Amino acid sequence: MHYVYLIRSVANPDQTYIGMTSDLKARLKKHNEGGALHTSKFKPWELEVYMAFKSHEKAVRFEGYLKSGSGRAFAKRHFW
Repeated sequence: MHYVYLIRSVANPDQTYIGMTSDLKARLKKHNEGGALHTSKFKPWELEVYMAFKSHEKAVRFEGYLKSGSGRAFAKRHFW
């Protein structure tokens, strides 16, 4: 499975991140250990929501959508 996930900083709740992975537990652990450059300064992180896809291509497209202007508005309205 391929996961598109949304996380929020516990220390700085205004900081959010959208990502994709095939190992959700390991990826969240990496964010919280500071192993991801973009998210290291706002750790710890908590998982808000994730979606699972059988298709890697569909996961990539959905992540791209969520990172677009209309996708960010959708995520803000429904997930944050």
